[in-house]
Amino acid sequence: MLREPLFDKHGYPAEETLEAIEKWPYEDGFVELMEFVGMAWNEDYGKVENEEREGMMVYKFVTGGWSGNESIIGALERNFVFWSLCWVKSERGGYFEFEVKKETVENGHVNGV
Repeated sequence: MLREPLFDKHGYPAEETLEAIEKWPYEDGFVELMEFVGMAWNEDYGKVENEEREGMMVYKFVTGGWSGNESIIGALERNFVFWSLCWVKSERGGYFEFEVKKETVENGHVNGV
């Protein structure tokens, strides 16, 4: 599994990066997925914020209208397990919010997803 995002020659997330997001297994942890997404996010156009709140990590993404960031959101949405468990809200203007329980791995199983 890809652990650092790759980019094309124009700075857009490479297909391998989007595929890694889309197919990220819950066993590898969604906090780690959000860290990967944060590394791929273009903050020259968009914005990323995260905070810890009541045992949850809250991630806020603004796409800034940049198509590379929009592609990342599309890959997250195609990750059915992540989107079903972690998506909180979307707002006009490219704002997305996710909540991920802090996870621990015991005996190969993710707890707290």
